[in-house]
Amino acid sequence: MEKMSYLSPYECAKEFVTYTGRNIFITGKAGTGKTTFLHRFRTETTKQVAVVAPTGVAAINAGGATIHSFFQLPFTPFTPTPAGCEALIARMKMNSSRRRVIRELEVLVIDEVSMVRADVLDAIDTVLRSVRHRRSEPFGGVQVVFIGDVYQLSPVAKADEWRILSDYYRGIYFFHSRVIQEHPPVYVEFDKIFRQSDNLFIDVLNQVRNDSLSTEGLELLQSRYDPHFNPTPEENYITLTTHNFSADAINSAELEKINTTAHSFHAVVKGEFPDNAFPVDRVLILKEGAKVMFVKNDTEVPRRYFNGKIGTVTHILEEGVTVQCPDDTEEITVSPVLWEDIRYTTHSETNTVEEEIKS
Repeated sequence: MEKMSYLSPYECAKEFVTYTGRNIFITGKAGTGKTTFLHRFRTETTKQVAVVAPTGVAAINAGGATIHSFFQLPFTPFTPTPAGCEALIARMKMNSSRRRVIRELEVLVIDEVSMVRADVLDAIDTVLRSVRHRRSEPFGGVQVVFIGDVYQLSPVAKADEWRILSDYYRGIYFFHSRVIQEHPPVYVEFDKIFRQSDNLFIDVLNQVRNDSLSTEGLELLQSRYDPHFNPTPEENYITLTTHNFSADAINSAELEKINTTAHSFHAVVKGEFPDNAFPVDRVLILKEGAKVMFVKNDTEVPRRYFNGKIGTVTHILEEGVTVQCPDDTEEITVSPVLWEDIRYTTHSETNTVEEEIKS
């Protein structure tokens, strides 16, 4: 992959996406602005854009559709052979409206691309070439913007699936796909972290992320290990778990310890919003004094909170919930926010790609 060195990484990515038709892979550690770039690009661009992601939650957070629903892909492994391509196209039940969307498409954004398997990306390439009748061009001539961090969530393939795919791929990641191997995208890495300011902590995090933990870094981490550590409720520590149900159990137990009134906030759902796509609990229970974490970036300017910021609920009022975050001088008033399940259509007269809110 090409690595560009001029301009800042953010400006470099913006220039390539805006003024060229080149495919681009935008990566970076957590908190470096990848999601912010996506939202700003969608707001500012004049190109016909569709955003997809590998899972329902990721698609909701990105404001797009899932890959499988948008491209009508089966969940079985795809084999990148002439026979495999013919079988995929023959089984594809794509209506005329979706075909029009794909034909008018100029930019496809794939968010959380680290979770996309190699065969899925080759299947996307096959569908785009076929529907757009541009079989000799990668992705049928659509500019593709890949966004994600391969050091975070990885693709999943069951043992029987990998037995099939291993005959065609050296690895399971999206960059092992044939279309990427033959047509590598421009590579841009966002390197400025906005979520942490402790340089020593950032350095150790990067060592762990890059599988290059130094002796000094390991000693530093081990020096902080205390098997008898039991923080007080006033201290802002996070417990990391491997499963959602473990986190839910811990959160429920801690919430029970707070002697204030519990308030239930029920999601207002319009249309068909699948349960597995909910970015938060359908019924959110809060108490004054509860520790909370924001799971969405603020859309206001200046930005008051971001995905991952932690605070304490101070007041629960009719107009919203107020949260006090460490090092902030003012409380944040949080009002209900909107998550949308998007599908794409084309305008019958202008042939422009439009977003239609399913729920």
